[in-house]
Amino acid sequence: MGVLFFFPEIRQPSTDNNYSLHNLVPSTEQWQKPLSFADAVKRASPAVVNIYTHTKIQDRRQHLSEDPLFRHYFNNADVPRQERMQSALGSGVVVSADGYLLTNNHVIRGADEIVVQLQDGRETKATLVGIDEENDLAVLRIKEEHLIAIPIGSPRSAQVGDIVLAIGNPFGMGQTVTQGIISATGRHNLGISKIENFIQTDAAINPGNSGGALIDTQGNLLGINTAILDRIGNSTLDGVGLAVPADTALQSLKDIVRMGKVVRGWLGVEAQALSPQAAQQMNLKSRNGVYITAIFNNGPAHQAGLLPGDIILRINEQFVGNGMQGMQEILKARPGQKMAVEFWRKGEIKTVTAVLGSKPTEDTE
Repeated sequence: MGVLFFFPEIRQPSTDNNYSLHNLVPSTEQWQKPLSFADAVKRASPAVVNIYTHTKIQDRRQHLSEDPLFRHYFNNADVPRQERMQSALGSGVVVSADGYLLTNNHVIRGADEIVVQLQDGRETKATLVGIDEENDLAVLRIKEEHLIAIPIGSPRSAQVGDIVLAIGNPFGMGQTVTQGIISATGRHNLGISKIENFIQTDAAINPGNSGGALIDTQGNLLGINTAILDRIGNSTLDGVGLAVPADTALQSLKDIVRMGKVVRGWLGVEAQALSPQAAQQMNLKSRNGVYITAIFNNGPAHQAGLLPGDIILRINEQFVGNGMQGMQEILKARPGQKMAVEFWRKGEIKTVTAVLGSKPTEDTE
């Protein structure tokens, strides 16, 4: 009773609504919508297509002429051959309203016929415009009206931990969206292609996803997915997907459309990785560097003053490592671009400026 006397307010429930049981349950207005990337998918998915390729294969028919006992009775040159079709599938991305598509080179390599299926169900044959073998990219073109091109994002602004979505046609199931994060950027030194500057993601990228889109949460294209790890026997690796950055892919497309090929920088040297023995003999503290074994006459390196025997240490202030990093810097550059080349020669470290050229074709070498 003493408690009630000193604290009479506890005799009846409080009329303050802030403490009512009713307010312990959020109202409809207080509920937040679940996190969703549906808008991003709606924005990007109309530009992601399914690609089907057909390749003609010549087969010998089963014939008595194949039996060694009867072979001498037949002229093998006249053995009839049977033609059959081998099919494969992949994905692609429409990047312009006038019908240009990007996909992986390995998706369409060797195909006699390429068929593109749009998200709205339309099917049409595609023409191969050109390839960028070093980046495992191919440019296709289709002639259809009312095409929707994917909006382009900024791969250079992408950060590790950003949420991304992969859109493609895994195992021929139809358009599928998977979600993950960016696991790494600038991934290289994998030894799986000549140019390596991949975006790595843990978003599921399976066979059939190759050539599809890696997008950000706004629906903008960040990269062209590639199942390249599958092609080196690592298809069991989970959570390792790679994509060619969109800016790299689009630069390749522009070169192919305008000039019929991809144009890259060329220094004009032949080099090999620096061995531990060579580094020790030259009193170098690290194995970073490549040893120039040959210089192309009148090439960019020759004109800059580099010589066989020089050891290139940095290009544009970037360590060349075992040569892969240096090669990436050169191949990403354009002819006419200046490169600062730091090198070791006879105990001294020097720097020259080389103006990159274009690699000569076999006809001009």
